[in-house]
Amino acid sequence: MPAADLDFTVRRSDRARSVRVRVEPDGAVVVTLPRRARERDARAAVTELRPWIDDRRAAFASARAALPRRQGTVPYLGSALRLAPDAARTRAHRRGDLLHVPGNEPAQRAALERWYRRAARAEVEPRLERAAAALGVTYRAISIRDQRTRWGSCSSTGAMSFNWRLLLGPEDVLDYVVWHEACHLVVMDHSPRFWGLLAEHLPGYDEQRRWLRLHGAALHL
Repeated sequence: MPAADLDFTVRRSDRARSVRVRVEPDGAVVVTLPRRARERDARAAVTELRPWIDDRRAAFASARAALPRRQGTVPYLGSALRLAPDAARTRAHRRGDLLHVPGNEPAQRAALERWYRRAARAEVEPRLERAAAALGVTYRAISIRDQRTRWGSCSSTGAMSFNWRLLLGPEDVLDYVVWHEACHLVVMDHSPRFWGLLAEHLPGYDEQRRWLRLHGAALHL
């Protein structure tokens, strides 16, 4: 199927060495071109990858439909926070189940992400401390990121990173990812020993793992 009936955004990058096509969780298609590439290269890539693009958009739509969201709210570890827009506000601040945010939509989205990043550190750090203590290990550092394809990572030096968008899902899914990465402090690979260690400390983890696989695409603002 040609790309003529599909809208997409073109971005140029000095670091790009080839044409890259990405489908965002909201269904938007973004094509990244090397600085000197031709515009028609973007359309050719979209045409070539159209079946994959359609599949990705359908998967994202299915994930969103499975997690309906009430208008004027944002999810937080299985509950909903009601948004309270305020034109004079530049930062997001939570009071109970109310989340005060800027009134302007672009500013609101940016403020929400900054708030979720702060909240993610506050939620992840004590969980990671408890898991590391139970395993008898230590970690070197923790960072909160917005990885597109990973929910967490553990480096060989003990540097841990977690995706702030985990806060958009259920609390037990966040627990699963924290334990998953903590177990990598003991076993770096995904060998049977790793999965056995995870099962020892988090029985039934496969339910959360499956949830993330099915619905992770919908975890976005």
